[in-house]
Amino acid sequence: MKNLVILGGGYGGLTILDGLLEKLPSDVNVTLIDRLPFMGLKTEYYALAAGTVSDHHLRISFPDHPRMTKHFGTVEEIDLAGKKVMLQNDEPVAYDQLVIALGCTDNYHGVPGAEEFSYSIQSLHASRRTNDKLSSMKPSAHVHIVGGGLSGIELAAELRESRHDLQITLLDRGDRLLSSYQPRISRYVQEWFKKHNVEVCHKVSISRVEQDALYNGDELMHSDAVVWTAGIQPVEVVQKLNVTKDRSGRVVVNEYSQIEDHPEIFVCGDCASLQFAPSAQAAEAQGEQIAHVLLAFWKNETPKLKPIKLKGMLGSLGQKAGFGLNVIGDTSITGRVPRMLKSGVLWMSKHNLG
Repeated sequence: MKNLVILGGGYGGLTILDGLLEKLPSDVNVTLIDRLPFMGLKTEYYALAAGTVSDHHLRISFPDHPRMTKHFGTVEEIDLAGKKVMLQNDEPVAYDQLVIALGCTDNYHGVPGAEEFSYSIQSLHASRRTNDKLSSMKPSAHVHIVGGGLSGIELAAELRESRHDLQITLLDRGDRLLSSYQPRISRYVQEWFKKHNVEVCHKVSISRVEQDALYNGDELMHSDAVVWTAGIQPVEVVQKLNVTKDRSGRVVVNEYSQIEDHPEIFVCGDCASLQFAPSAQAAEAQGEQIAHVLLAFWKNETPKLKPIKLKGMLGSLGQKAGFGLNVIGDTSITGRVPRMLKSGVLWMSKHNLG
């Protein structure tokens, strides 16, 4: 029997399982290793942190199969030579083939105090901790959100709807929010924040974070809470892997998502060096490909791959507004329709992955 081990039951890992289990050859067993007994919808952790949804709303149960084992634990290291996964306070798990789909963690860019004194939305546990902090703050307390990308924007908007009394400041390093998207979307988001009394500061470069403050260069800004949404990087286990990586620390893979020097290992999602920016959508699309490749390899066939085509981007501004790019043709849309579309996509993800 061959043992396929999948590390991580997120968007990529669960999509791979979805593509494999009903077609699993009789000589293959699957082991899924994850810290939690369910998948968390990470794209919605901003809402959990803001207090507008419960974590139960963001859970998807892992599937059951007679030849799949679910192993709950924390991955500490991957022994490439011994083909073993080392677990915290547990026995190693051997593999014949391995999928690394462990996701990402915050990138603090070497800013002193950022990891120690800021809050995060990169995991379910971290988002719960952030919610505990934000929901218990006194009226008129000041929250600084570092990072003007999609996560920071959605968190700032959701927090405004959850806590009308807080002072909220979004700190953006660029000249405009969502600088990689069309200016029309940036203007719409900026106007929404102005209307809803969320301060946006541009060209900010955080140099230090302390217990009750952060610094823009030498400028002191007092803060009651700092939430960090200013970039991501692969998890530490992947950072320690002695394999070829790109400048962002993501593992370089071939057309089949394999590590060239270790073809028994596939890398999926935020850990892989892809032509797309890391996202849940990219992880799911790549997961579909990896499932197809594995099934072909098990049949001793050459996989026939179709190019990955992503379906655009959707973002929310609270419960009643949103924005989208390339969702309906090659256009940008704003207002209530993209927010409704995003809710529909979330429902379909829960239905399909569940």
